[in-house]
Amino acid sequence: MATVPQPAPVRGDIEWFVHDRFGMFIHWGTYALAARHEWVKNREAIPDEAYQTYFDYFDPDLYDPREWARMAREAGMKYFVITTKHHEGFCLFDSEHTDYKATNTPCKRDLIKPMADAFRAEGLKVGFYYSLIDWHHPHYPIDRIHPMYKRMTPDEVREANKTRDVSIYREYLHNQVRELLTNYGDVAYLFFDFSYPDPDGHGIAGKGREDWASEELVAMMRELQPEILINDRLNLPLDQPDVHTPEQFQPRGWVEKGGRPVFWETCQTFSGSWGYHRDEATWKSPEQLIQMLVNTVSTGGNLLMNVGPTARGTFDYRAKDALKAYGDWLEINGRSVYGCTMSEFEPPDGCRFTQNGNGLYLHVYNWPFRHLHIDGLAGKVAYAQFLHDASEVRFKEHEGAPHSALEEAVEGNVLTLDIPVIKPPVTVPVVELFLK
Repeated sequence: MATVPQPAPVRGDIEWFVHDRFGMFIHWGTYALAARHEWVKNREAIPDEAYQTYFDYFDPDLYDPREWARMAREAGMKYFVITTKHHEGFCLFDSEHTDYKATNTPCKRDLIKPMADAFRAEGLKVGFYYSLIDWHHPHYPIDRIHPMYKRMTPDEVREANKTRDVSIYREYLHNQVRELLTNYGDVAYLFFDFSYPDPDGHGIAGKGREDWASEELVAMMRELQPEILINDRLNLPLDQPDVHTPEQFQPRGWVEKGGRPVFWETCQTFSGSWGYHRDEATWKSPEQLIQMLVNTVSTGGNLLMNVGPTARGTFDYRAKDALKAYGDWLEINGRSVYGCTMSEFEPPDGCRFTQNGNGLYLHVYNWPFRHLHIDGLAGKVAYAQFLHDASEVRFKEHEGAPHSALEEAVEGNVLTLDIPVIKPPVTVPVVELFLK
């Protein structure tokens, strides 16, 4: 048996977060027109004047946030996080502090307000992503991840930065966060992205807490919305963030920072890109998608799964298929995810456990022949059933003495589930065990 970690209390309202477990990330901006990854401006070192084309033609005429919210709810997602501003600096909201915003494009409207309203109407909590990085703002100093860095020598970067005042950009950042937490109703979660304080090999500084004035920023946010959850990318001490956010990898156990367990969420993609990427071809299978969710909950975390809408404001057909895979599975197996966390019991090979009180959920990845043997559960289970149809799963208990049969020999404190030879027609079948 394992000890289930207990993270220290945090400032924000963490209760809904650890119950809901599954959210939708949305990366959307003018990079959707390029359709070549949301970092296209950096990857191709595109100058502002050339990148302006995407701003000039940004017109998501098919955008219907009510449809997005409905798809998120039907996929089983309980909250969402939208990129109000990504690294390119373009704002989907009507900020008073910039002209580089959706209201000045051909679409001529604030895209965040109707989105927040639509998702709330479907019962989802609202989260905002805000990029600390800004490749458009004239006072954001050039550094190793700035698009213009690739076009300049280190001396040219230093010379150009003499005309850029990070304090002016810092004020801009704080003003925009204040707008987001003042003008758009209750915001449950703010996901900042990201800090990189170390200098490059030429001594050109990155950016961290002093550049953002992170402590002052967090204090303002707590004053405006006291229950808001804040992530870990402001370069603050480890005990400051509410939620830690490993990205694009699957933690193998409960995430720890500084030797202590923390509340955490992994953000992932359906394919290899966050923004809409027309020609990207590494889309994950339904089995991979479901297993990513189960793996995450079984190790105590949340999954924030990303959709990159097209420049017309629609979800790509492949994203719709992926959302349907989640929705179909969670409709009948949601009890094994919502309100669940890591279990104290060790699952057999090729399986994962999640647990909610006396409800223990065995997710079977590799379907065996006739029997599943689980160590440590003999005498502890009152009843077992498949979760998708509530059909009984019979079991035997072996406590100490060897059990011999034609098929196998089992010894020790073992619960043996008698399962059908043919796998049920469910992407990942779940056996629900009711503990005594």
